[in-house]
Order: sequence, then C-alpha cells, then structure tokens
Amino acid sequence: MKRIDTDLAGVYVIEPQVFGDTRGFFFESHHRDKFAQLGLNPEFVQTNVSRSAHGVLRGLHYQWGNPQGKLVAVLEGAVWDVAVDIRRNSPQFGRWTAAELSAENHRLLWISEGFAHGFCVLSDFATFMYQCTTLYDPETDAGIRWNDPDLAITWPITEPLLSAKDRQTPFLADVPMDRLPYIRR
Repeated sequence: MKRIDTDLAGVYVIEPQVFGDTRGFFFESHHRDKFAQLGLNPEFVQTNVSRSAHGVLRGLHYQWGNPQGKLVAVLEGAVWDVAVDIRRNSPQFGRWTAAELSAENHRLLWISEGFAHGFCVLSDFATFMYQCTTLYDPETDAGIRWNDPDLAITWPITEPLLSAKDRQTPFLADVPMDRLPYIRR
C-alpha cells in the first residue's frame, strides 16, 4: 500500500497492492495497521454506496459541526473526485485538489475532516463507496456551489446533472464562518 501526497495536506491518494490473474483481482481497501504505517489512523463508523449516471455531479458536501473524514473509492466506472479545504483556521483555506478514481486504477482518496467533497461521473455510470469517520448529521449537513468562481475548480464537465439541493448551495464566500469546520490541531 502506498500513500501519494496531493497538493493539500490532509488529502492523499492511496494505491493498494493489487493481486490479479485471469480470474480477477484482490486488494485491501483498508487495513488499520498498513494505514497507520502511512500516518493515517481513521476509525470508520459509517459506509455509504451511491450509483450515478454519466455527467452527474455530487457535491461539494460537508458537515460543519461534526466533520467527516472520508475514504472514497470507485467500485464500477470512473469519477473525477474533488476535495476543498474549508477549515476556517487552515492556511490552505479555499484550495482544492482532485484525482481520477476508477475501478481500473483501484485508487482511493483519503479526505481528512474539514474538507468539502464532491465528484462527477466520467463513465456511463459509477458505483461510489465512501467510509466515514463520523455519522451523517442532518443538522450540520451543508454544501458549497460546485462552480464557485473563487474556487475555480477545473471540472472535466461543463453541464453537470445536479440535485435540487446542489443547485441551491451557496458560494464559499457566502457561508457564515460559524458554519464552516474548525479543526483543533
């Protein structure tokens, strides 16, 4: 298992060791001790799976009062996965990073607590899995507009399919500071 640092501290691409032959493949998507050797010690309490069609964009989602760390992976298809640092006390505030995750490359993305997260589907469909360090909290569930000009995220699609919720999210500059995560170091 290998950790690849991204442009943002707290967001890492994880490349598992994949064992494969003509029958298929096997890899560990999470192994507590191997993650600890990489400097990561998440404790997961919830796992979610979603399936989306080509062009769907989900995000940018976060929880401000009960931030979630997420280990995300694609089980079928391919996505462009984005993390934005929205920790109000972070020197990286407002910066983003992205990675292509697919069933073929077997890459995972670790996103620490305090980041907004979103992805768009590049393939005909994608089955997406994310393991979370805290439970979903509808009281602190929030989002940021996917095309916020101040963030200037380079999405590989221009006309995404969005949920009604994601069409109405505010720009980061319009979010009150007390509705953004604060991470104690």
